[in-house]
Amino acid sequence: MKKVIYPGSFDPVTNGHIDVIKRARELFDSVVVTVAINPVKEPVFTVEERVAMLKESLKEFENVEVDSFDGLVVDHAKEVGAIGIIRGLRAVSDFEFEFQMALMNRKLSTDITTIFLMPHEKYTYLNSTIIRNLASLHSDVSDFVPPVVQEELKKKFKY
Repeated sequence: MKKVIYPGSFDPVTNGHIDVIKRARELFDSVVVTVAINPVKEPVFTVEERVAMLKESLKEFENVEVDSFDGLVVDHAKEVGAIGIIRGLRAVSDFEFEFQMALMNRKLSTDITTIFLMPHEKYTYLNSTIIRNLASLHSDVSDFVPPVVQEELKKKFKY
């Protein structure tokens, strides 16, 4: 069974993330979507809230599980028995950083492969920061996120 992980902060999960997950699950037997705890970022949602939103958003997918981790992505990939790490590329501007991370991960673990997937072009401009900014200004984000995320954003930003 070929299992991959798709790590990210998912603060919050967007339809672009969901699109990448759909593509990954068509290519691999199992996808573990994992909320990464990044000490550099100050998230709007707790790890538990992000995991809950992901679980609700992905409940229809049988070969997808959700978890969280604190540490190196390659270590977590090994822990769950993954052969690869999925990374989404929206634009050329994403590539340089992601390429550096892929090379570092390869150096740390030669048996874990980084797989780059592009979301549908209608999601290439979309990221969690934009969603948080729109929601903080009480804008309608229903076209960009799953329904559960829209509701949680309304609660978080009180609108």
